[in-house]
Amino acid sequence: MLWQPSLPERYLNATETDLARAIATRRAELGSKLLILGHHYQQDAVIQHADLIGDSLKLSQLAAAEAPRRGAKYIVFCGVHFMAETADILTSDDVEVMLPDLSAGCSMADMAAYDDTVDAWESIQSAIRASGRNQRVIPITYVNSTAAIKAFVGQHGGACCTSSNAMRVFEWALAGGDSPTRRGSRGDAEEIKILFLPDQHLGRNTAKRHGLVTEVDAAASGRRAPAQTALWNPKLDDGGLSPEEIVDAKVLLWAGHCSVHKLFRPEHVAAARKDGRTVLVHPECAQEVVDIADLAGSTEYIIDEIARAEAGSRWAVGTEVHLVNRIAQRAQERSVDVSILSDCQCLCTTMYRIDQAHLSWCLDHLAAGKVVNRISVHPDAKKFAKLALERMLALAPTKSAHATAVD
Repeated sequence: MLWQPSLPERYLNATETDLARAIATRRAELGSKLLILGHHYQQDAVIQHADLIGDSLKLSQLAAAEAPRRGAKYIVFCGVHFMAETADILTSDDVEVMLPDLSAGCSMADMAAYDDTVDAWESIQSAIRASGRNQRVIPITYVNSTAAIKAFVGQHGGACCTSSNAMRVFEWALAGGDSPTRRGSRGDAEEIKILFLPDQHLGRNTAKRHGLVTEVDAAASGRRAPAQTALWNPKLDDGGLSPEEIVDAKVLLWAGHCSVHKLFRPEHVAAARKDGRTVLVHPECAQEVVDIADLAGSTEYIIDEIARAEAGSRWAVGTEVHLVNRIAQRAQERSVDVSILSDCQCLCTTMYRIDQAHLSWCLDHLAAGKVVNRISVHPDAKKFAKLALERMLALAPTKSAHATAVD
């Protein structure tokens, strides 16, 4: 997490109404030079100021297209750090990207450190060499990762993925990625292995959809069928795995998770069913939850599924509370009853650090000609990170990720 200096008292003491008015004034002054992006998980007080609303990747894609079209020179990303990095990677060098609060990080992204990833890669390669098997590792990183991890993945022949296209990226990787599989010196077929970072749950749920036996399934069945996934714990030597487990696993899952989606549990699904609700969850939830939910899909999928729900239907949605509340409010107008899957406050606390006070502070400096909290990815990292993102975009689903332009 980066350090964010305390705001002057006048921002902290201002009312929400005064802050909203001040932000509107600065937006008018800056005009088309400014583009404000708002992630779905943002609180409503911030979302009201966004020019574009969507998920992290789609916002970055739209920024790359909209900044030159509008003549924007400054992007203020109301999201978290890795999202602003992605925007910087995908936009031209003459566009400056800012994050209103530098402490708005992502605990999941921080769970995959670059040095730990390098160590893991070396350990995995060492185990493969010692086994004598003809194996190649293709790394995949969820877009919810740092620019350094995206760059590592891009440099090693891998790709980013979203929750919408994780299945397609898996299929691409297991088919050899950008390089066709090759036979070894003994004529043996090359085996492809995936290292999936940093979200174990999206990786595990995608592996299961691909037909692989996960370690969760294997444990539940008494290991009658050998697991084809294994959990890599970066805090332990060799990920806490034996050389045999490393080599035998088809997918190595990094021991990371989303602090929001891990809060949803099977008992929440059971309670919602008892209440007569259809359960719809995000694939960042644990496999035990996804397996028993009625439906699972990306943020886009969740939004679209509720948007076409029949009047009178009742739903329980397992994702971040601000998004659920916004969906529920719109759905109520169509007599569709939506509640969050758990009564606990399933809040993205780092996203919540972006508020009107920080946005106003950021825009005041910008109006005075000073860029604060600029997010700039090193050119060497940007080159390989962009390669990983471009591979992902080439495998994008036919329907684009959900985003809303605000008039």
